[in-house]
Amino acid sequence: MSERQSMRPFKTLIVEDNVSFRQTLLEILAARFSFMSIEEAGDGNEALQKIDLFMPDLIFMDIKLPGENGLQLTQKIKRKYSEVVIIVLTSYHFPEYREAAYRSGANHFIVKGASTNEEILALVESILEDSGFAADGSAKGNHS
Repeated sequence: MSERQSMRPFKTLIVEDNVSFRQTLLEILAARFSFMSIEEAGDGNEALQKIDLFMPDLIFMDIKLPGENGLQLTQKIKRKYSEVVIIVLTSYHFPEYREAAYRSGANHFIVKGASTNEEILALVESILEDSGFAADGSAKGNHS
């Protein structure tokens, strides 16, 4: 049972209405973490549907989305799935956005364009390790 659980892929959902940014982030993640299962959503409604079906371990959440904003979605998601890790994405480097993201339940905050690809990948590697996965996707501590 635990072996089956440890064999499941690490799942990531990218919630971003900018198709170009979403695709770039997906490509960066897929290139480094080939074992990762990645889904995409362009708005809050699609995100909520995918979360219930896909059950991601990690969510990249844009703040500015059509309809419900990313902070409202983060609150909803965290109420239902407290264990999911949420990285809030924004184009705006305002302290009040960072504070609002953390108040909404976000685990991490990234300013688009201010963080390098390597910084984002290092953050994901850290999240993987905290979730019991090695950076190559294998389950840690399964040496029996």
